[in-house]
Amino acid sequence: MFILSDVYRLLIGIGDRVLSTSMKKIVKWDHPAGPKYVHFWSPVMKSSLVMAGIGDLMRPAEKLSLNQSISLAATGLIWSRYCMVIIPKNYFLGLVNFALGLTGLQQLIRIAHYHHTHPKELTKN
Repeated sequence: MFILSDVYRLLIGIGDRVLSTSMKKIVKWDHPAGPKYVHFWSPVMKSSLVMAGIGDLMRPAEKLSLNQSISLAATGLIWSRYCMVIIPKNYFLGLVNFALGLTGLQQLIRIAHYHHTHPKELTKN
C-alpha cells in the first residue's frame, strides 16, 4: 500500500538533488501546481480520460454511450472554468478539463449525426 508513496518520495528526493536551480524554475519544481504537489498529479491522471475519449473516436457511433458523453462534456467544461477560479490557478488542469469537454462534445456530435442519418435503426429498438 505504501510502496507508491515510497517511490514518489524517492523520485522527488532524486529530483531535488539532480535538478539545478535554473531547471527547477523552468519546470516549476517548487510551485504549488508543480510536480511535488497534488495539483500537478491530478491533471496527469485525468488526462487518461481524455486519452480514452480519443480512443473512442475509433468506435462506431452506434456503440457510444450518450450518458457517458454528456457527463464527460459537462464535467470537462464545468471544471475547466473552476480551474481558473481556484488558487493557485492550475492551467494544466484547466487545459486537461477543456480537452475532456471537447472530447465529450465531439462524441455527442457523432451520436447526434448517427441518430440523424439512421432514423430507421432507432425505431427497431
